[in-house]
Amino acid sequence: MDRSLDRAKLLAARYKAAEARPYLASALYALTVVPSDGVRTMGVDRHWRCYVSPAFVDATPVVELAGVWIHEVAHLLRDHHGRAERLPAEDQGDHVRVNIAQDCEINDDLLADGLVLPDGRMEPRLYGLPAGGLFETYLPGIPPTPHGPDCGSGAHGTPTPWELGGAGGPARVGPVEAEALRRQTAQAVRAHMRSRGRVPEGWARWADELLEPSVDWREALAGAVREAAAWAAGAVDYTYRRPSRRTPALGGRVVLPSLRRPLPRVAVVVDTSGSMGPEDLAAALAEVTGVLREVGVGGNRVAVLACDADVHVVTRVRSVGEVALAGGGGTDMRVGIEAALALPDRPNVVVVLTDGHTPWPDETPSCRLIAALIGQAPPAPPPWVETVRVDSGGHGPG
Repeated sequence: MDRSLDRAKLLAARYKAAEARPYLASALYALTVVPSDGVRTMGVDRHWRCYVSPAFVDATPVVELAGVWIHEVAHLLRDHHGRAERLPAEDQGDHVRVNIAQDCEINDDLLADGLVLPDGRMEPRLYGLPAGGLFETYLPGIPPTPHGPDCGSGAHGTPTPWELGGAGGPARVGPVEAEALRRQTAQAVRAHMRSRGRVPEGWARWADELLEPSVDWREALAGAVREAAAWAAGAVDYTYRRPSRRTPALGGRVVLPSLRRPLPRVAVVVDTSGSMGPEDLAAALAEVTGVLREVGVGGNRVAVLACDADVHVVTRVRSVGEVALAGGGGTDMRVGIEAALALPDRPNVVVVLTDGHTPWPDETPSCRLIAALIGQAPPAPPPWVETVRVDSGGHGPG
């Protein structure tokens, strides 16, 4: 079977791909070629073996083969099989749709970069989807289809009949080596941008996310609120309202106080000025109230204050649906923080949901203060404010 493969043509195409996109060269040359009549075109497994149809190589010009080389290595560099394993089980079971969505993520970058791909390629526009997205966002817009591309388990994560499997066979790249290749390639992308100034937007975004991964804001906000609530609950004190159980042993001559562990009270100050997006506000507020319920803080122990340049609404809430968000004017979160601290039941923790375009208090208030900054490039609050950045849209790839 190996003798029927035109290796000279195939490897000339890989050389052309590496020469044209030098930042991908290390990853391209890490792929091990496996001739196979079972694969329709080319495909990869998670061990960085590239399965190649000899008939496809014969029928495809070198310039298009170069584009397919880059397409296949992109599945592995972007860890498509790892990301596919994090999909819901129902989506994982439909590897054709997953593969189509992954091809859409890759091909719009490749075509915008001037690469030539064979006919029949998948693009977001074919499904009425915008360019520049990730495959997870494309997947809901891909209709069920019985036939489609099959780039192998290195893409959609499902082993195919033409793959060799994990044991034996030609050289394999292990998970540690694969991650090293990804980081090396990401650094090469950045170096190329510094020296030559341009790479496709998708590759630049991928390199940034790999080298400087963003923390999921939901996890960061939840962690900050949990930690603050635990801190407040740990503020034990002595009280004579409930005498210590050791008091009777003293014959009533001395009344000992008992330790009291107060439940934390929380105030959420919501920036309702005109610059705030309602969807981001609702998402952030849902996260805060959800975490508070999880740690046992609910009922009338959570106050929500709607505030722009003045406080419009103060509500004790049990659910997000009970929150009334009024306002829409200027922005001064100092007013909301001051109003929260002036409540009859003074809060131990104040969470401020804002786009950051606001003045802040001149000094640290006598409570834990967390700012959840919503939107693109919000200005930073003073360093003594615990800060979580809430990305519009909610998350990125893993």
